[in-house]
Amino acid sequence: MTNKTNAAYGDKTNMVTQAVGLFATHMQRNSTLNLLAGKMPKGEAGADATLRKQTTQHMPIVRVQDLGKGRGDEVTFHLLNPVGAYPIMGSAYAEGRGVGMSLNEDRLRVNQARFPVDLGNVMSQIRSPADLRKLGRPVAQSLMDRYCDQSLLVHMAGARGFHNNIEWVIPKADHANFNEIMVNRIKAPTKNRHYIVDGAGVKQFTVNAGEVDIDTTDLFTMDSVDSMKTVLDQIALPPPICKFEGDANAEDSPLRVWLVSPAQYNKFAAQPGFRSFQSAAFARASQAKQHPLFMGDVGLWNGFIIRKMPRPIRFYAGDVVKYCAAYDSETESSAVVPSSFGVTHAIDRSIILGGQAIAEAMASSEHSGAPFFWSEKDLDHADKWEVLIGAIRGVSKIRFDVNTGDRQEFTDYGVTVVDTAVPIIGAYQ
Repeated sequence: MTNKTNAAYGDKTNMVTQAVGLFATHMQRNSTLNLLAGKMPKGEAGADATLRKQTTQHMPIVRVQDLGKGRGDEVTFHLLNPVGAYPIMGSAYAEGRGVGMSLNEDRLRVNQARFPVDLGNVMSQIRSPADLRKLGRPVAQSLMDRYCDQSLLVHMAGARGFHNNIEWVIPKADHANFNEIMVNRIKAPTKNRHYIVDGAGVKQFTVNAGEVDIDTTDLFTMDSVDSMKTVLDQIALPPPICKFEGDANAEDSPLRVWLVSPAQYNKFAAQPGFRSFQSAAFARASQAKQHPLFMGDVGLWNGFIIRKMPRPIRFYAGDVVKYCAAYDSETESSAVVPSSFGVTHAIDRSIILGGQAIAEAMASSEHSGAPFFWSEKDLDHADKWEVLIGAIRGVSKIRFDVNTGDRQEFTDYGVTVVDTAVPIIGAYQ
């Protein structure tokens, strides 16, 4: 009888089949970060994007899979700068007076990330009540999924922050291997995309005597949301809106995604009227083919889907916060969280995402032909075993030097951050 389910031991296609399975599992999971990328285009309707295997530019995460053997380890993104001009009227001479166009570019690198998991030895298998070899694969998959999600979150925020526990697979920025683990440079928010809560409103990030100009009472509230909506409605070239697959109201009622920390979300959820904002999110889901981003711990208010992020990007009293002091420079300056925050409060960073916020490039492994690969190995004459999951990818915030008409501004194209105070339960919690 032919076994149609399991490949035989030693089959040369095992590793490829498992690697493709791992990649498919990773791409289809319903994590918050994964839901922020669209599907790969199919058929003739996106022929150019299909050739490059690039997801839609209307979602915050743009995934590209056009890196193959011989193409190097770098991918480039281009932006056509906004064009401004006045019409030429009547019979005035128009030839040769065409408005110029200019392109800006940003690029990112990919690198290989691997997680090996020790499956024990012959005696540990005998002594253990569980099959360690069967447990190894989901453990490895979980580590890689967390690495991918957390690297996206850190690049979006422009900071790793100082919150740290066993759930983090990305170390703090002072770790010796931090830059290598992140692959591409972590870019502090550009001046035109960095805000802090100030009382009932928001203001651009400011520093007072070397400290972030924020008080412990500057919390994330509905007034903060209203104020930020006013800002985005009035600034030149705000982040693009998001368009979710199947959302019938994408054009008439545009949305951006606002990721908030659990502490920020809990403060927001405690305010009067929050249940109606949850109901609005569920109602919008019914108009967007039940897109999972509208479900769960989420609220819909004033053009934002407000959703809880998996990990906080947090700064405690005395911690350094990097920022850009000038519009026309990427030079980063430092401020510290006020000492008055003590061990009762911290600063959490929330992240507003529009289209084309983050680029995630993936390359094919020569082992599997897919971005993910998988390996099992016997050691010490088959007494010990080890399983390994790997991925070849890179992430970077999309940034351009944009001509706004008045000046050149370095601009985090689809990302805006808003820092707020949050109450905490003791230091480093």
